[in-house]
Amino acid sequence: MLEEEVLAEFRACKALLEGHFLLSSGRHSAYYLQCARVLMNPDRAARLAVAIASKLPHDIRKQITKVVSPAMGGVIIGQEMGRALQVDAMFVERPTGTFELRRGFSLEPGDKVLMVEDVVTTGLSSREAIKAIEEAGGTVIAAASLVDRSAGSVDLGVPFFPLVALNFPTYAPDELPPELASSQAVKPGSRAQ
Repeated sequence: MLEEEVLAEFRACKALLEGHFLLSSGRHSAYYLQCARVLMNPDRAARLAVAIASKLPHDIRKQITKVVSPAMGGVIIGQEMGRALQVDAMFVERPTGTFELRRGFSLEPGDKVLMVEDVVTTGLSSREAIKAIEEAGGTVIAAASLVDRSAGSVDLGVPFFPLVALNFPTYAPDELPPELASSQAVKPGSRAQ
């Protein structure tokens, strides 16, 4: 899928929002990608997952034994990636502030894991998820996401394969441009700040 095709999927379900948003990374943006909306249609979610899977090099794809995603944002795309790759999918969550496997999920020593996110901005959640996966016994051999918002700067410590890299600018709270500074930020994501 080309960038414009991916954006068309987001626009078709009103998942590309414009305004002033506080991202889960703590940064501000004039654009927000509501991945839960783009993934609410099972056919669209499956199409996007197949497109991500096609970006994975064959040598990596054939090694993957599990897909693990961080909750909440990565749960749906992680499940669809498991389907696309024909492997089990599970998720890590933060019941006490730190990612961990729960709900009977477990990894076996030697499991080769693809960590899948919806959107990566700074990579903090992804790195925390990778750490939890490795502490649970898995080996993360690659990461993937629907969208890379890092402008190509994120380092997850493993090969990273986003479906699309969108370089919407993001800003620290002390560097807001006047058009954002003059309006109240909305926090549409699922993670509390």
